[in-house]
Amino acid sequence: MSYDVSSIAASYGLMTSDPETDFVHHIALFAALLCACIVIGHLLEESRWMNESITALAIGLGTGFVILLTSGGKSSHVLEFKQEFFFIYLLPPIIFNAGFQVKKKQFFQNFTTITSFGAIGTLISFAVISFGATHLFPKLGIDYLDTKDYLALGAIFSATDSVCTLQVLNQEETPLLYSLVFGEGVVNDATSVVLFNAITKFDLSDMNSVIALKFAGNFLSLFVFSTFLGVSVGLLCSFTIRTLYFGRNSTDREVSLMILMAYLSYVLAEVFGLSGILTVFFCGIVMSHYAWHNVTINSQVTTKHTFATMSFISEIFIFMYVGMDALDLEKWKFVNDSPRKSFGASGVLLGLIMVGRACFVFPISLISNLTTKSNSNSNKIEFKQQVTVWWSGLMRGAVSVALAYKKFTGSDEQTMQPENALLITTTIIVVLFSTVVFGLLTKPIVKFLFPGSSSHVDESQASSPKSIMMPLIGSGDRNVVVVEETGGGEDETSNLKWLFSNPTNTIHYYWRKFDDAFMRPLFGGRGFVSYVTGTREVALV
Repeated sequence: MSYDVSSIAASYGLMTSDPETDFVHHIALFAALLCACIVIGHLLEESRWMNESITALAIGLGTGFVILLTSGGKSSHVLEFKQEFFFIYLLPPIIFNAGFQVKKKQFFQNFTTITSFGAIGTLISFAVISFGATHLFPKLGIDYLDTKDYLALGAIFSATDSVCTLQVLNQEETPLLYSLVFGEGVVNDATSVVLFNAITKFDLSDMNSVIALKFAGNFLSLFVFSTFLGVSVGLLCSFTIRTLYFGRNSTDREVSLMILMAYLSYVLAEVFGLSGILTVFFCGIVMSHYAWHNVTINSQVTTKHTFATMSFISEIFIFMYVGMDALDLEKWKFVNDSPRKSFGASGVLLGLIMVGRACFVFPISLISNLTTKSNSNSNKIEFKQQVTVWWSGLMRGAVSVALAYKKFTGSDEQTMQPENALLITTTIIVVLFSTVVFGLLTKPIVKFLFPGSSSHVDESQASSPKSIMMPLIGSGDRNVVVVEETGGGEDETSNLKWLFSNPTNTIHYYWRKFDDAFMRPLFGGRGFVSYVTGTREVALV
């Protein structure tokens, strides 16, 4: 009996032009590529020259080149995505995990400096990039952009990606530097997205003082209401888990509820026209402080690594797609006649990014050092630490890519416009250059600035049961100054002076008192769930 190979293949769907079957094949190939990124990234981890971002970009570029050759130059993609895919499915896990995993003790001890870098610094960088692009792009022949486009560019390229720097910093040896880089990164992402949403939703065609005030009010209201929604959903999840205590019967229900409530906060923010990124970030902080301590040990381990895994996959997914999209001929055809414009615009933006960060990192560090008490040298930011913070924010990554695609790709029914194609290719060049070149230089720069420190981070420590049981808010040593409750006008005067000389520690101290007295009895948290018996306790331990 003879068999026709082509008929057998067709019967099993191996050779078909059916769009649904082709989509399944593409998904299988993309999943294989993600596995390759993980394996190759692990093999290259010891050198610390390569990281998952650079590995994913390289594999994306290589795969895109092969697809481009096999398709006769028609396409370089395995999959085609809608612009909403980045914001609906990929960014929420990244931002939520940033809020969920943040070390809140270091975060809030350096809260003033971190928020200054992440919020005020982002606004300064946004202003420098927007202003510089407005005056320098016309000199390159790019004179068809409007005010909203320049402001959108400022918001897009103000979003940092400090993954490369964090991978070569040791949290135990440089806790202040690590908390500054990580904290600024997550606050910066949230601020950039909120700023971008405020720009895209506001009419800036006729800018004047009234419109500027309305824009500032819209930005602040969006920030406040988005934060409030994230905190509310996180508290609701914590209260539900503590009251019903799912862990007595099913760990799966606890984990499922935390995942779904986290995603619900993001979706609700989008429904109400708020910033889903900011909402899900603060929801992650609240859940890690309350809900995570209300669940069983199994649920704690599962949620910790589940959120980290989802974030990790989303990041390498985005970088791989960017690598493939860099070879998309459709975009480059629009700039084929004048490639100097695209590369010139990329060079201008890279220069503005470097200048924009320098305009706020060094001045804010100086102000922070001047306001820090002279006897607390551990919290002073040395010059080499300032250089590291400046360098850590030069890379551009997932958030910048997603914002650029959302702004300039248009809907599926619209064709790509030449000006939008130019800005997309410019974004791709900036992301590729900053990630690869700046990323490869991160290790030698950190080694040069901190020759005595070890750049190897013990990854196993974070997975040990002991570290899982450690409270995310800090250990028993709270490192806060306690105000003695004594009477007398002189003592009250000295306490008042201490209040103004130590504002951060004072806020942290009174927040802890309020949290222990009111919040934890209602929403649970550390001390209300026994790690030994798995049952609720009636008092703090």
